[in-house]
Amino acid sequence: MARIRLQGIEKKFGGFTAIDHVDMEIPNGELLVLLGPSGCGKSTTLNIIAGLTEPSAGKVLFGDEDVTGLSPHQRNIAMVFQSSLLYPHLTARQNIFMSLKRSEPSRAEIERRIAEVAAIVDIERLLDKLPSQLSGGERQRVATAKAIIRQPTAFLLDEPLGALDAAMRLTLRSELVNLQKRLATTMVFVTHDQTEAMTMGDRIAVMRNGRVEQIGTPDEIYNRPATLFVAGFVGAPPMNFFQGEIDGGGGTPTFVAGPMRVPLATAAAGRPGQSVTLAIRPQFLRIRPAASPDAMPVSVFALEHLGNESIVIFETAAKEKLRAVVPPGFEARIGEPLHVGFDPAAGKLFDRATERPIAAA
Repeated sequence: MARIRLQGIEKKFGGFTAIDHVDMEIPNGELLVLLGPSGCGKSTTLNIIAGLTEPSAGKVLFGDEDVTGLSPHQRNIAMVFQSSLLYPHLTARQNIFMSLKRSEPSRAEIERRIAEVAAIVDIERLLDKLPSQLSGGERQRVATAKAIIRQPTAFLLDEPLGALDAAMRLTLRSELVNLQKRLATTMVFVTHDQTEAMTMGDRIAVMRNGRVEQIGTPDEIYNRPATLFVAGFVGAPPMNFFQGEIDGGGGTPTFVAGPMRVPLATAAAGRPGQSVTLAIRPQFLRIRPAASPDAMPVSVFALEHLGNESIVIFETAAKEKLRAVVPPGFEARIGEPLHVGFDPAAGKLFDRATERPIAAA
């Protein structure tokens, strides 16, 4: 088990900066998720922790030991990738044994440890099968067993569920969390899937353009996003954004977006004339029966029925899309004109220039 620290990590590939001064601390036994879109630097960060990629600047520490110059084997880490990377000509048992080959334990110790990890990931019945005889999920279980048997300082997982079908992802997601808690080993998990991040991580580090935009618990990331990017990236369906300005006339700050005027509950909600973005979750968007000053005219663009709820996608006059979560059974015609509004207390205001929060609307 290890406390992992990144201090001033940078990585440049020629003139391209992949990692731009990342500082991060991962406590012993924590499951940290690196979340972000493709190309944001999350896999490069993971590879720097592993020792597969050398940073251009900065340090990697395991506990108080500087491991920046050490090889992956010297760091005693185990990695699991999107591809299970099993030897096709070896059985599951033999593949797992390959992780012990350099340590040369006794035969009895080998059999004991293989049986132990096989029981942990529930693959006892698969030990004598070749990878070609296993499903994708079973191959990932074997790959996970290969990682566990080394008894590593930390587990590093790079999109390990990306190639699996939805049902298998759901199953292995919960099993990986359960496994990490039972082993109490530090784990860093890379994904672009915000649902995986929210359901798995003790904390989430949201990355963009080589930088960490925010790091916090799933609750903090979802309810108190530190930037407009985090607000829009985390949440399904995603947040709705209204572009407007603050009108301070009359003594009450008011959010103005086209014909819509929404009084705000606090005088700290921006300064008069300030260009802002008001973000609202789809579950707080309300369909109004008639036009009103605090509602925006829209037309129905699409309707998605999900069984326990439905999602209405609206289109504004500016061709922007808004989403509202409505009860099951809601019906509307494509193109039907409606009006949408929201409770301003549920909104979050961001300065449009800095993309940082102003105050709760």
